[in-house]
Amino acid sequence: MSAPAPAIAGCYWTLAGPVELGTGGREWSRFDFRDRCEEAARAGFSGIGLWHADLEHVLVSRSLGEMKQMLDDNGLACTELEFLCDWFVASGDARRRASDARRGLLLRAAAALGAHHIKVGNLFGTPGPIGQIADEFALLCADVARQTPAKVVYEFMPFDGNVNTVDKALSVVEGADAENGGLAIDTWHMGKLGIRPDDLGRIPPRYLSWMELSDGLAANMPDLSDECLNHRSLPGEGELGVDRYVAAAQAGGYGGPWGVEVLSAELRKLPIREMYRRAYQATAVQFKPTPGRARP
Repeated sequence: MSAPAPAIAGCYWTLAGPVELGTGGREWSRFDFRDRCEEAARAGFSGIGLWHADLEHVLVSRSLGEMKQMLDDNGLACTELEFLCDWFVASGDARRRASDARRGLLLRAAAALGAHHIKVGNLFGTPGPIGQIADEFALLCADVARQTPAKVVYEFMPFDGNVNTVDKALSVVEGADAENGGLAIDTWHMGKLGIRPDDLGRIPPRYLSWMELSDGLAANMPDLSDECLNHRSLPGEGELGVDRYVAAAQAGGYGGPWGVEVLSAELRKLPIREMYRRAYQATAVQFKPTPGRARP
């Protein structure tokens, strides 16, 4: 008897199409939300993700209830809502006020759409002590828990000057000790940080909350930010060994859905159906069935 296929979600930037990345760019998708749901289901995805700017744009013409119905009509989950920055800076700071307003939007959406998680982190490299970040993460998780069952996942990355190792990431989530708080592991970020697949074994299963698959070059391009936004590869089409991260996460007890997040200028040029089909198929083949054991 063959094992069931893994639950694979299309993250926002994989499915958004020809958006404009960078400061002041158009981050919302020109693909209609209904079309995204229908094409994602046709390709094989079990869920999709939403970026805050795109969510705001969709809500101009549709309600959260209508969005939930479109997801349900296509058998899809809202897997991810992102992205919350500056949630750990002082409450009187203008950046924190803007972050709190976005937090409200994401919490309302998570409750209405039944999101698996809200993703947070430090995209802009805002400095802050680990202890303060852990304390604020605990408060954020408590705030989320009062309104929705969604997890809160901290995504650490090369651009985060505070949390850029497994040990520092664990300091945040273990320091917060929140039942709904954990880590988001993006294989592209792990590769660029020099974090090997075996290193995932140091993360207790309760904190291994979200796995995101993306491939790319082992060596950095001259502009790492541009590489991150425009030059990632579909899983298996780069040099980072995505299948090894998958195997390590499975061995470490990860049983949740899997996301594919590929920010690629080339992928964004494709027609929607081909884009979604290629993204799903490239991700699905990273999973190697184990006889007698069902995969997540």
